[in-house]
Amino acid sequence: MKADAIKLDGASAGSVDLDDAIFGLEPRADILHRVVRWQRARAQQGTHSTLGRSEVSYSTKKIYRQKGTGGARHGSKGAPIFRHGGTYKGPTPRSHDHELTKKFRKLGLKHALSAKLKAGELVVIENAETEAKTSALAKQVANLGWKRALVIDGAAVNEGFAQAARNIANLDVLPSMGANVYDILRSDTLVLTKAAVEALEARLK
Repeated sequence: MKADAIKLDGASAGSVDLDDAIFGLEPRADILHRVVRWQRARAQQGTHSTLGRSEVSYSTKKIYRQKGTGGARHGSKGAPIFRHGGTYKGPTPRSHDHELTKKFRKLGLKHALSAKLKAGELVVIENAETEAKTSALAKQVANLGWKRALVIDGAAVNEGFAQAARNIANLDVLPSMGANVYDILRSDTLVLTKAAVEALEARLK
């Protein structure tokens, strides 16, 4: 399918061919959900930890004699039943990562791109090249009406554009290899350069 391309100043830059096998799918929420869950699980630190019975700072001396007190039998003050005692089966450091095949991850990225195109939230620009001037780029972004935009460039992001975009709120820039389902879906506008379209099509075929 054909898509119109523009320049950063809003002028027309011809058109670009988009592969139907990547941009023309019917988006499936279940596929996108699984890939996003996989991404967010990998991002979890998993450093949560509590002190168990053997780790709390307490004496292991028996609290009182076994029989004759009329109370329950107890050994250590560090037992979970007591205040400041160890936690029973509390969280320990672990990885939240789970398996998801490369084929399924590719499929998720295709559905994310297709979803953006279908929703009318995909913009193709000629290139992401500008001088390292934040004020000038901010004015162009405002004129184009991009609220929360993700700009995906080719193999490498233009250094001047990256510097200019660094201090603009709600404008993220990624190289084509950094394109991922979570960032694409959370953006209001997905902006692809012509180089990004070529790189993504080569990556996802």
